[in-house]
Amino acid sequence: MSLFSDNIRALRVKHKISQEKLAENLSITRGRYVKYEDGTSEAPYDILKKIALYFHMSIDLILSVDIRKIDVQNLIKLEGNRLILPIQVDSFGENFIEIVSQKAKAGYLNGYADPEYIESLQQITLPFLGPGKHRGFPVEGDSMPPHEDGSIIIGRYVEKLGEVMDGKTYILITKNEGMVYKRLNKNKKNSLVLESDNNFYPNYEVKASDILEIWEYECNIGRSDKKQETTETGAMKDLLLELKREVREIKNNTSNT
Repeated sequence: MSLFSDNIRALRVKHKISQEKLAENLSITRGRYVKYEDGTSEAPYDILKKIALYFHMSIDLILSVDIRKIDVQNLIKLEGNRLILPIQVDSFGENFIEIVSQKAKAGYLNGYADPEYIESLQQITLPFLGPGKHRGFPVEGDSMPPHEDGSIIIGRYVEKLGEVMDGKTYILITKNEGMVYKRLNKNKKNSLVLESDNNFYPNYEVKASDILEIWEYECNIGRSDKKQETTETGAMKDLLLELKREVREIKNNTSNT
């Protein structure tokens, strides 16, 4: 028996549907379906997709998580069954916000779709945020002032790429870059341009197919009480950063020749 076999049996029983009826909805014979449920045969991708669509559940969840151990009713169902996010609430009905600490950051890329991993993260509530699914992510580096190392960005989950607004800041989870906090622009149909507010860091593009999650900036939790720079000081700093950037570009061009 496999986790997949246990899950489809549990889902079928929960929905009170017979093997014959489910097989009919999947456009296969009952005999073929039974082999998937008893674990003697592996379902191909087209059947996995049909099962996921039928039960309104993501493929990765059906394959990798024991759904008998989670409350399926408290899951957000997103467009195309691409992902399902667990929602937990406190005694006042406020949604818990999971905080991805620096320690947990390394495992997030593998655990972002695993309800058991998400439930293991530290949780807080911020009632003023309003509706939506929120999560906290650590800030790293100096690419997005005034946010500093150690700060936490609280983001609201973005379901569709079309919801991204040019010029706003977002936490992106990508296959190649991992977790980044940048200002986004959609100047191309199937990609995003990522910009740092610190112009020492060059802009770069990320393909839509490489994006796993997008979280829109809602608020910042930080501990710094550093005095805000004056306009002159800020302008001088920007000038120095620009000079550093130009020197770095010259070095790169020299090394490539």
